[in-house]
Amino acid sequence: MKMEEDFAVELSLKKKTAASRNWMLLDSSGRGTILDLDKFAIMKRVSINARDLRILDHLLSYPCAILGRERAILLNLEHIKAIITTDEVFLRNPLDENVVPVVEELQRRLPMAFGGEGEDIEADQTDERSEFPFEFRALEVLLEGICGFLDSQTRELEAAAYPALDELTTQISSRNLDRVRKMKSSMTRLTSRVQKVRDEIEQLLDDDDDMADLYLSRKSTSASPYSSASGYGIGKWRSIDEDDPLTMGFINNTAVMTSTSHPENNVEELEMLLEAYFIQIESTMNKLSTLREYIDDTEDYINIQLDNHRNQLIQLELFLSSGTVCLCVYSLVAAIFGMNIQYPWRENHGFLFKWVVLLAALVSGCLFLSIISYARHKGLVGS
Repeated sequence: MKMEEDFAVELSLKKKTAASRNWMLLDSSGRGTILDLDKFAIMKRVSINARDLRILDHLLSYPCAILGRERAILLNLEHIKAIITTDEVFLRNPLDENVVPVVEELQRRLPMAFGGEGEDIEADQTDERSEFPFEFRALEVLLEGICGFLDSQTRELEAAAYPALDELTTQISSRNLDRVRKMKSSMTRLTSRVQKVRDEIEQLLDDDDDMADLYLSRKSTSASPYSSASGYGIGKWRSIDEDDPLTMGFINNTAVMTSTSHPENNVEELEMLLEAYFIQIESTMNKLSTLREYIDDTEDYINIQLDNHRNQLIQLELFLSSGTVCLCVYSLVAAIFGMNIQYPWRENHGFLFKWVVLLAALVSGCLFLSIISYARHKGLVGS
């Protein structure tokens, strides 16, 4: 029995280890390969340290992050945890139901920059895709996946929340209140998740240095052909004739080409990419804000209704209390004349009993109307 328990524990540990080492490698042609790599193999392959790799551990609650390293981009956004290099993408937990659509999209869009063999593709479109670095194409797919995932969850929440809120305003019941309470909790959690992704993209947009760190292809290029040729040419031309305007003009043009071929501080391309998805995640955030305002308005409406019902109960209590006071006056008269005391007129003037009863009822009624009129005059009850 003990051996069976030990075997079960060992099997569960192996399953957990296998799950934690589950990666998918996608190359520039879109081919995907499932890899069983431990953290040391991953660190050696993409040249990152253990602290960076812990950011991608699904068992640890690290915040959202898009980090640029010397040879890799680390991305931790919700369920998408990936390492992007200049020609490969390592995706964690590729068999997860929320990650599978991202894998399919990567396999579909990564090879598009190279075009198909034997197929005619528009030249402008091909050139534009070829100029876009591989790491940015992969980053675009991952950002699109996470932003689309959060937006779809927001739309599902809206589709369920608005009818529930309208039903609550129509009928206030424990069931409807419990439904709205659960939806409000879901909305709060979803808003927090969207806010984290939005803040990370915004923080990256605000720092040009951080965006420059994501240009892996630029950093991998040690020197430009223009820069080496221009450096050699400038030295040679200076030794020949520095006063020749034609020569100096050509040298200046070559220097401009050198400075603009791989500008280290030019992040406009990545900035435009991030701004597009920042606008999308901002739109999702606005939807959640609108839903929160609708919930707050519904809560205010419900509170007004409850206050109105409470006021109606107070009015009813006032009416009942006033009626009780008047009946007490009538009962007092009846109690006085019901005493066992001998009155001389009791035998000879029995007709006075009717007048006493009528007069007591009239006084009680007038007293009730006076109390109600006074309460309405003071605004204690509605007119």
